[in-house]
Amino acid sequence: MTQDERWQKRYQEVVEFINVNKRNPSKYRDEERGMVNWCKQQRKLLNKGEMKEERLESFRELMEMCERYRRKNQYE
Repeated sequence: MTQDERWQKRYQEVVEFINVNKRNPSKYRDEERGMVNWCKQQRKLLNKGEMKEERLESFRELMEMCERYRRKNQYE
């Protein structure tokens, strides 16, 4: 599996999680922590300007989706 395929797989995993659960992954749950760390690492790359061009648009869409569910209580 190439690096791009792994990136795409992780991206799809996070998008699917947000669509199904209507909230962002939680850093307090072990099973969700990997998605949180991946998003944080991608944000760092984006801010440094080191993210690959072909990933920029997809990741920005993901960040918009995350912003919609920012501070969303999972028990509402």
